[in-house]
Amino acid sequence: MISSMQIRAARALLDISANELGKISGVPLRTIQRFERAPGVPPSRGGTLERVTRTLEVAGIEFIGDPIKSPGVRLRSA
Repeated sequence: MISSMQIRAARALLDISANELGKISGVPLRTIQRFERAPGVPPSRGGTLERVTRTLEVAGIEFIGDPIKSPGVRLRSA
C-alpha cells in the first residue's frame, strides 16, 4: 500500500497532474483527488489504489519507506 503523500510526491517527480494520472491509470479524477486528500493510506475497493500504484511504478517511481511512518518516493535512474 501507498499513502496519499506518496501519490502526491510521485506525481510531482513525474511532473504530471492528477488529471493526467487519472487518464493514464484509468481511475477517475475524483478518485485520484479523494486518494490524495485522505490521511495515511487511502481506503480503496476493487484494486483501484493498486492500479494507481502500478501506473506510477511503470512510469519509474519507486515507493520506499513505510507509507505511514516514513513515506518516500524516488525516481528510478535510467
